[in-house]
Amino acid sequence: MEATSMPLETPNSVWGRVLSIQSHVVSGYVGNKSAVFPLQLLGFDVDPVNSVQFSNHTGYASWRGEILDGATLWDLVEGMETHDLLRQTHVLTGYVGSPSFLRTIARIVEKLERQQPNLVYVCDPVLGDEGKLYVPKELVGIYREELFPHATIITPNQFEAEQLTGISIHSQEDALRACDKLHQMGPKTVFITSTSIATDESLVFFCSSLRHLDESGKPIRFRITFPHVKLYITGTGDLVAALLLAWTTIHHDNIALACEKTISTMQAVVRRVQQCGGGELRLIQSKRDIEDPVLSYHVTFL
Repeated sequence: MEATSMPLETPNSVWGRVLSIQSHVVSGYVGNKSAVFPLQLLGFDVDPVNSVQFSNHTGYASWRGEILDGATLWDLVEGMETHDLLRQTHVLTGYVGSPSFLRTIARIVEKLERQQPNLVYVCDPVLGDEGKLYVPKELVGIYREELFPHATIITPNQFEAEQLTGISIHSQEDALRACDKLHQMGPKTVFITSTSIATDESLVFFCSSLRHLDESGKPIRFRITFPHVKLYITGTGDLVAALLLAWTTIHHDNIALACEKTISTMQAVVRRVQQCGGGELRLIQSKRDIEDPVLSYHVTFL
């Protein structure tokens, strides 16, 4: 029996279809396990591609599983294209461990852009944290030169923003200079998702968007300060990137509200993990916080 091309759009596919290329674990929540469920709850169809499939996240003493290579990733995309299944409106990428795989993602985004000129690409440039690189240094240049020219939104943390720009971030002014330099690489919207420039008890999220202008016609810039929960939790960055994709699409004309919902949700989830004594994200238990967050954190415009 011949395969036929079936329509993907349904009345319930309200906000779009996301191609999410990230890691996957059987047990726990990182990568696609952190991103797919929240995106679906918020009204997105998701086509996940697992860059790795591990038994558990790498914070454990050991893990087992398989790593997808760039050739297999391209083969999957070509298989979808054969049956007219490349109709995604959004692309979300997270952890990538090899230069060849990252370059294949760039080719995929270029292919989708030709079919969908208004494609939204949310790129989380997962490089490392707290002064330590998780990936080969070569990936820094590939993100800058090959991925960012296609990215709509990028979501580096402080360490990643410093690696990508060469700017050490010790103040608000430093963070905004880093945003300016990242804009020059292509992305119209930059979120630095966490910086430790305030007190030891708090972190600061920064947004700079050339797509959203204030009343004077200048790019919108703001910050959100939130508590620094000193607990080892994996998958938080993956969840933040997914929530930012969702809420900036839903509230496309109000980026501040989108970020307030993202940070408020994230903090509710983290508090739930804290109440449980740590461990994995509690996404199922946080369903209501994801769908309808109580706005506990608010922007300060800069």
